[in-house]
Amino acid sequence: MITVLLILHALCAVFMLGALTHQAMSAWWPPGPGPRSLFQSFRAVRGAAYTNTIVVLYVVTATLGSILYPTYRLAVRVVLEDLRFSAANGIFELKEHFVALGLGMLPAYWYYWKRPPGEGVAAQRVLTLILALIVWWAFLVGHVLNNIRGFGS
Repeated sequence: MITVLLILHALCAVFMLGALTHQAMSAWWPPGPGPRSLFQSFRAVRGAAYTNTIVVLYVVTATLGSILYPTYRLAVRVVLEDLRFSAANGIFELKEHFVALGLGMLPAYWYYWKRPPGEGVAAQRVLTLILALIVWWAFLVGHVLNNIRGFGS
């Protein structure tokens, strides 16, 4: 059961990572006029269309992470402490705090993306960038810690 939850947690994180990255790129670096390259098309998404999906994915991913947390605490953290990998434990603690801050930011994030176009653009950009950085950090830290301990060992 834990394996299924871990895979589901990772899939939700990947989808959220893609959606937030698209939205952040569209907010901070919209495409210019002229022919569209692949990179310009990546940035040309309608950022507001991603908002509800990102909020739902963030809450679902955080919830799955909290369900998986006791297993991490008992199976992975103990091994990391035995191996004296205190930095790995520290970055995971930061991950927890950043994700909690991101949960607290979600209402403001949703509010500013649901405003009429052109209103609150600076807040949209900043909130989206912060959430994207949190999600990238959490994804990379989770991936690294999983690689240190090894899946299923």
